[in-house]
Amino acid sequence: MSSPPESVSLVAGTASATGRDAPAAGAPQRYAPTAMALHWIVGLAVLGMIGLGVWMINLPKGVGAFRAEMFNLHKSIGMTVGLLVFARLAWRVTHAAPLLPAALPRWQVLASRFTHHALYACIVIQPLTGVLGSLFSPYPIKYFGRTLPFGSWDIPAAKELMGVVHLANATLLAVLILVHLAAVAYHLCIARDAIFRRMWFAPRD
Repeated sequence: MSSPPESVSLVAGTASATGRDAPAAGAPQRYAPTAMALHWIVGLAVLGMIGLGVWMINLPKGVGAFRAEMFNLHKSIGMTVGLLVFARLAWRVTHAAPLLPAALPRWQVLASRFTHHALYACIVIQPLTGVLGSLFSPYPIKYFGRTLPFGSWDIPAAKELMGVVHLANATLLAVLILVHLAAVAYHLCIARDAIFRRMWFAPRD
C-alpha cells in the first residue's frame, strides 16, 4: 500500500493554480519530521506490499500451508499499513504542508495536485478493500497469527468484487508510484531544485 516520496506529488494543494504565488510569511519550507517519517514508512511499506502481493498470488496451491501463511502475512501487514495511512491523513489534515516553489510551472502544479489526491485515494482504498474482501470470505481474519473476533461472513459475490477492486487499485497505485518516482528523479537530478529536500531528513537550511 506514500506512497511514493512525497517531495513532488504528495503535496498539499495549497499553491495557487499558477504556481507563482510567493509563500506566505511563516509558511513551512519543509515537512515536519512526523510527516516525513509517516511518508517514508508508508511509502516503503506499500512498495513491499505490492511486491509481496504479486509474489504470493503466483504461489502454486501445492505449497500447502505456506501459501496461506503468506496471505495472512500480507493481510496483517496491510492492516498495519492501513492504520498508518489513517494516522498520516489525520496529521495531514491538522498540519500545514509547505507551499510549492513560486517558480514551479503551472502544469507541474496541476500534476502535483492530481497525483497527490490520486495516491491518497489509492492508499486508502487498498487496505479497505483488502479487509472487506477478508470479511466476506469464509475464513477468519488473523492478525500476525491471532484470530480476530469478526469476519467469516462468507459472501462470495462481495468477496469477488473486493478482490477485483483490490487488484485493479493495486495496479493503478503501482503506475502512480512510477510516475511519482519519475518526478522525484527529475527534480533531484535534472531540475536540481529544493523539492526533494522538503521530504528528506536533512539539516535545515
